[in-house]
Amino acid sequence: MTTRSPNTVETSSTIEFLRETERARLRALVVADLDRARKLHAPDFQLITPIGVALSKDEYLGSIALGKIRYLTWEPADIAVRLYDTAAVIRYRARLEILFSGHKVPLSDYWHTDVYEQRDGQWMVVWSQATSISG
Repeated sequence: MTTRSPNTVETSSTIEFLRETERARLRALVVADLDRARKLHAPDFQLITPIGVALSKDEYLGSIALGKIRYLTWEPADIAVRLYDTAAVIRYRARLEILFSGHKVPLSDYWHTDVYEQRDGQWMVVWSQATSISG
């Protein structure tokens, strides 16, 4: 896979589009807009949570639908993007506050790394990993 030239207009607009797609995905998860979220997550999506649990798309979005996972706050900082032909890796720091199975996880900082792929002309997240920042 080759890296695209970082100086082209197409690359710049694609990078900004990916940033906005990630922000839209986060908004959909916070408000539990599952129709929107399903479109942004690939069928084979997998999340690795900060405690190391792997969740499939159905497990993750199902937990949100059932209220087992409820995002109260998800505020991303600047989103860095590495763009490759039909794939992109994004990384950012964010502040999250979550209700997990009725237990409040207080507002904390996390690193997020996500891999997007372009499939049938649409960018979708395929992998996501969150890491808690301590200290």
